[in-house]
Amino acid sequence: MKKILGVALALVFVVAVGGAWAGDIDGKITSVDTSARTIQLDYNTEISVAEGISMDNLKEGANIKASYEERAGKKVATKVEVAP
Repeated sequence: MKKILGVALALVFVVAVGGAWAGDIDGKITSVDTSARTIQLDYNTEISVAEGISMDNLKEGANIKASYEERAGKKVATKVEVAP
């Protein structure tokens, strides 16, 4: 019983410390702010673009697919693909 409790507590600790939640999102870009490194999608979702990811192809009207992590309550894109 103690072993099961120990494993359960360890899992809770890992989830609490890790805290980052990941997801995927897609949509059409309605605005781009390169100085703030953010894009706005057509359903009023703002996504920050992580450092190291090029914003050169992120233009208003482009359809994108992005993988992101929740960091400090913000969606931060870790990968962005522009649809053809």
